[in-house]
Amino acid sequence: MKKNIQGAITAIVTPMRDGKVDEQGLADLIEFQIESGIHGIVPCGTTGESATLDFDEHKRVIELTVKTVNGRVPVIAGTGANNTLEAIDLTESAKASGADAVLSVVPYYNKPSQEGLYQHFKAITEAVDIPMVLYNVPGRTVTNMAPATVARLAELPNVIGIKEACGSLNQISEVIRLCPKDFIVLSGDDFTAMPTVLIGGKGVISVTSNVMPAAMAELMEAALAGDLRKANELHYHLFPLMGAMFCYPSPAPAKKALEILGRIKSGEVRLPMTSMDEGSIEVLKKAMQGVGLL
Repeated sequence: MKKNIQGAITAIVTPMRDGKVDEQGLADLIEFQIESGIHGIVPCGTTGESATLDFDEHKRVIELTVKTVNGRVPVIAGTGANNTLEAIDLTESAKASGADAVLSVVPYYNKPSQEGLYQHFKAITEAVDIPMVLYNVPGRTVTNMAPATVARLAELPNVIGIKEACGSLNQISEVIRLCPKDFIVLSGDDFTAMPTVLIGGKGVISVTSNVMPAAMAELMEAALAGDLRKANELHYHLFPLMGAMFCYPSPAPAKKALEILGRIKSGEVRLPMTSMDEGSIEVLKKAMQGVGLL
């Protein structure tokens, strides 16, 4: 499955209604993604509100995603935690559900050292035999995983890649330079997706593809094929929408856009996240009009 982890991979939202996970809504959204040509699905990432799903919900969302996808594209399950034992538990569950790989975030809040990061991920890989994609997102975790640490981890048998959401092409270049040729570097931000591929990355784990999966898939296919003219054109076409996905704390804009489009019944988010205010909704709608969604 490793060779298939590339292109546009959706960090899928978790639809909710009346405080509960909307399982049918999730299944329908996955079908829309696959029909639109998406290259992979990440359930229970940050965009899937993993921080506010309880353990049973988290495991159920992964199980339902794997069952619905049914082998058609890779499922990379979000199983990270800032408690190594919890991360192992979630990773074991994802493996049992049949996920193709896991996405494991840098531990947040407790600010481990680079050695602590290395030992955390090493412990998970030793406990559970499943391919792992690391996830560096210093804007949310506070700790930035250094390229040298990524390179150390890349030597471990199950560590196959990284979702790099540092926003720095300098750092992404250093990761690509230091890691093995077959190490999969994925952009963790839509706005760096195209340039990441052009400097040697393999794709993006995307928020925007919740709303426009076909266009994001086309963008990544063009970039991977070296079609710079088409990739550039698509990048700038989607660029305002990429920004609008974060005009209010994510994933509220992605969920609201999907609700407006009738793809999910409700744009409901779980506290401490809140629904968008009117001003932000207008920003979102203007961006959606700009890409022809409205």
